[in-house]
Amino acid sequence: MPLPYVLGWFLLALIAIGNGIVREKTYGRHLGERTAHQLSTLLAATAVGIVGWLLQRGWPLADVGVALRVGLAWLVMTIAFEFGFGHYVAGHSWQRLWADYDLRRGRVWGLFLAWLALVPPLVYLAGQRAG
Repeated sequence: MPLPYVLGWFLLALIAIGNGIVREKTYGRHLGERTAHQLSTLLAATAVGIVGWLLQRGWPLADVGVALRVGLAWLVMTIAFEFGFGHYVAGHSWQRLWADYDLRRGRVWGLFLAWLALVPPLVYLAGQRAG
């Protein structure tokens, strides 16, 4: 994976942690937990789109295959971080971590992960159409 995209993932991880802190300290206290989760996920998805677009503008990916591999790597790194940090550092139970994937209960984290994996190829293709 190209180095700027590895560093970009670390930037996204920091943004996600900050996003969670802001949620817990501000609007999460006033909105229901599910609504706060959904808003936080939307904000994180927006950040991923912006960072992906900026990376593609600054360090264009070579082809759609590389873009797909970057998206897959971001997905794997995020899931590993989520479960590793979430369970072993934050102390969340496995059940709580898996609960974020229950779309029937308004938990949209799985949709975020799909978006995360698709951003690199989408911004690559958008760049190809524009250029």
